[in-house]
Amino acid sequence: MIIKTPILLKIFSVIMAKWNWAKTPFVVSAFLLLFACSSKRDTKAEADATIPYLIFKIFPHDTEAFTQGLVVAEGKLIESTGQYGTSWIAEVDIATGKQNKKVILDKEYFGEGVTVLNNKVYQLTWKNMKGFIYDFRTYEKLGEFTYDSEGWGITHDHVNLIMSDGSDKLYFLDTLSLKPVRTVAVTENDKPVKNLNELEYIEGYVYANLWQTNYIVRIDPVTGKVLGRLDLTKVAEAVYPGNPNADVLNGIAYEPKSKMILITGKLWPNMVAIKFKEGN
Repeated sequence: MIIKTPILLKIFSVIMAKWNWAKTPFVVSAFLLLFACSSKRDTKAEADATIPYLIFKIFPHDTEAFTQGLVVAEGKLIESTGQYGTSWIAEVDIATGKQNKKVILDKEYFGEGVTVLNNKVYQLTWKNMKGFIYDFRTYEKLGEFTYDSEGWGITHDHVNLIMSDGSDKLYFLDTLSLKPVRTVAVTENDKPVKNLNELEYIEGYVYANLWQTNYIVRIDPVTGKVLGRLDLTKVAEAVYPGNPNADVLNGIAYEPKSKMILITGKLWPNMVAIKFKEGN
């Protein structure tokens, strides 16, 4: 018997509403895994471009966290949030979703992406054209830097910082001058790919969430060409019932030892750990 996805989603919604998922994460994982697999069947026309993945584990996430950036550094999960008056950077306990807030921005700033490189935390702001640098150990402010566009996502390739501004461009910044040393235009089938948002560098590729979508694209950092897409629509649809106010997908963090990729979104009730299927 084949059960269609809408029926599964309805069943899942009931479980999310009544079940203590924190004590039974395998139940959530089973449903999400089924959704992830069914995603491929629903998009046969895009099979060549779709990157297959498996759900590894489900974690809680603060439903008041308007997530803008996510990164794992030295075993610590760092999250940044945005909204005027409530933007912060925090170390997050992945088991509980609770934070130990390290930096709370002044109310004039809307926090954006965050990354860690060379024991420094780099944080962007949205429209102020200003970023902040902190000591990774103490979170003492070390400096500021400016840029000529909006600030959206930020990551690094172990040499340069890589920044997005909501356009189709990726900006590679020198870590000393904090100015662009090169700019790459991102394309898919020779067409510009805009709304590049939260970024993560994973094993030689830049992964970018496309704002207001449930897609994450894999980008060749040299050519700017999109080499594949992660379709996380089913994951998003599955977690939304846990918080009626949940907003868009926004948060990618890679843990290299386990090869887990943590995915979350603004006001999401969960953080979902996925892994690429073998060979992907």
